Amino acid sequence: MTRIRLVFLGSGSSIPTVERNHPAIYIDYEGDLMLWDCGEGSQRQMMKADLRLMKINHIFVTHWHADHFAGLIGLIETFNLGQRKKPLTVYGPEASRFIDAFSELSYWDFGFEMKAVDVEFEGNETSKLFENRFYKILSVPVKHSVPAVAYCLEEKDRWNIDMKKAKKLGLEEGPILEKLKENGKVKHKGKIVRLKDVASKTKGKKIVYSGDTAPCKNMQNLAKGADLLIHDGTFIEGPEEKEEKMEKRHSNVRKAAEIAKKAGVKKLILTHFSRRYKNVNELVTEARKVFKKTEAAKDLMEVIV
Repeated sequence: MTRIRLVFLGSGSSIPTVERNHPAIYIDYEGDLMLWDCGEGSQRQMMKADLRLMKINHIFVTHWHADHFAGLIGLIETFNLGQRKKPLTVYGPEASRFIDAFSELSYWDFGFEMKAVDVEFEGNETSKLFENRFYKILSVPVKHSVPAVAYCLEEKDRWNIDMKKAKKLGLEEGPILEKLKENGKVKHKGKIVRLKDVASKTKGKKIVYSGDTAPCKNMQNLAKGADLLIHDGTFIEGPEEKEEKMEKRHSNVRKAAEIAKKAGVKKLILTHFSRRYKNVNELVTEARKVFKKTEAAKDLMEVIV
């Protein structure tokens, strides 16, 4: 079984509080490290949690509002001063525009290669941004006041070979079993051996992060069947004009819970809380009226999926 570790570096919204930092999520997939968003103060939060920030390979920015990206500037400088040599890839809507702007803020270059990947932010199609042997990262456009996307880490299904069954068919450990895993079948001693004949499948895990978004169908589609949905839950709801405007670019907790329910997710974690809420228990209570398996994020909270 894989162990995907998430640490919430910040669970606040546009204005931080003493208790809640700007948004960022640190993900450790079996030693492969990434960030989803990088708000101001993210690197200090990583230091507090004793996380390996120098080993981060990918940073996925949902949108270019400062509370979701401003921590990148300081983090890049730390990478430089720490003599980083490995490339860093930053993904996001119009990412190349912003990474080019960062390069102009310094008298020197980054000291390492910075790759910018522009993520599609219009339409309804799901995009594949990254893939390796174990998982892929997907994105989909969402509804916000600026170009914005949501992200998904979708782990690939894993096949566990039963060596007793394999040996009965004359298969030994080595290249032939790797070929069997890769192709789903092999020809051995004139016979076709199928992967399902000698192995059992473990379904891959799925984690989805909304960033900032008003409720939308794209979000529901991306979250379908997820083990964990992390969703914008900025406020409860109310008739005030200000909150009605907020609904056009954020989700209230009931709407987030409805998405979780319709998508059939296993667990919902609300985040990006407005500073008006000193205690978020009332937000969780409201969301649980729709989707019982709801929790609230808090800074430096660790979740294992």
